[in-house]
Amino acid sequence: MKDGFRNDAFFDSMESSILPVEMAESLPPLCYTDRDFYEFEKDALFAREWLCVGRESWAAKPGDYFTTAIVDEPIVVVRDRDGQLRAMSSVCQHRAMLVAEGAGNTRTFTCPYHHWVYGLDGRLRGAPAMERTCQFQKEDIRLPNFRLETWQGFVFINFDDNAAPLAPRLKHLDPILAGYGIPEAEGPAPEIGTPYPFNWKVMFENNNDGYHANRLHHGEFHDYVPSELAWFPDDLPAETAGYYRLNGTLHRDASFNPTQRALMPVFAGLSEQERDRMAFANLPPTLSLVLTADAVIYLILRADGPESHKLDLGILFAPGALQDPEFDRKMEQIMERALQINAQDVHVDELVQVGLRSRFAPRGRYSWQEGAQRQFNTWLVPRYRACWERMKQARAAVAA
Repeated sequence: MKDGFRNDAFFDSMESSILPVEMAESLPPLCYTDRDFYEFEKDALFAREWLCVGRESWAAKPGDYFTTAIVDEPIVVVRDRDGQLRAMSSVCQHRAMLVAEGAGNTRTFTCPYHHWVYGLDGRLRGAPAMERTCQFQKEDIRLPNFRLETWQGFVFINFDDNAAPLAPRLKHLDPILAGYGIPEAEGPAPEIGTPYPFNWKVMFENNNDGYHANRLHHGEFHDYVPSELAWFPDDLPAETAGYYRLNGTLHRDASFNPTQRALMPVFAGLSEQERDRMAFANLPPTLSLVLTADAVIYLILRADGPESHKLDLGILFAPGALQDPEFDRKMEQIMERALQINAQDVHVDELVQVGLRSRFAPRGRYSWQEGAQRQFNTWLVPRYRACWERMKQARAAVAA
């Protein structure tokens, strides 16, 4: 299906995915399975949007760094000697060896292959045995730097130097999240890089989906957060970089663990109304948040193929929670339930990916409880269309 989506009719057909939810239908299945469409998405989304790559706390002190990768781009985030966070390509500008792996603390980045040395700002400091190379000036060489912003303690990068700032386009989300104190929240080390054999949008949609919650997860897993108490805002600004839904609970301080109630300290900033619900916030294409009275679960999705992605998964609690002598026991209970729910989600996500490859895969209609899917489509479709228009203009320029 090399040219299956490169026409006006295909992109016109996507308009039905952003109609009001009672009239909308899902995206074309090709968007989840086709390699050429994934390559198109690299330009439409990943080359231009703000991408979550981690938490500020992962590089807390000068010299601290961590590495990651998304859509085949290796990235290193480091706190320099002045305390400033920087994001750079970790690809050596000599022979493309990676200059950093994992995480740690360093004074410089040294390529292990030929020992080119880069400062924490990415500038080349040393290149042995290059004195005979004509017109070689190490002052002209540096690791490519990326734009970086922080929001709610999360680190975002952007490959596009001309992208609009992130924070102003998330102002409507800040009041929803304020009571959780996310910038100061703390948690154990996250699980990094779990691979999943399905398109990143399949997981993103599952994270957003209130419709399946107490159907797939029926019984003690989710009945206390019933799908019929889902609520979706209808006043989000067109330029938003994220969206959210709220879900009422059947009792106060509900949380995902076998007791169904908060085990960790309740976030001090929550109002009584906020303690009677859960919140779900989504910043495509990389970050999903699940917010309960005592925990914030974050999922960082890193696309790496048309039918695969990696996931960084972490959990945050109110300051002081980790010092509780009972923390390990409580955490074990939380993880027990999280793993049970995750196993159910992963099983259906894998089978959804199988179904999307079928010639009988539909463009299905939505329940009102899937309002977040329409929100997601409303974020996606204009970006797809804008990229298609750029492609057409480029073709016209070449033809002229």
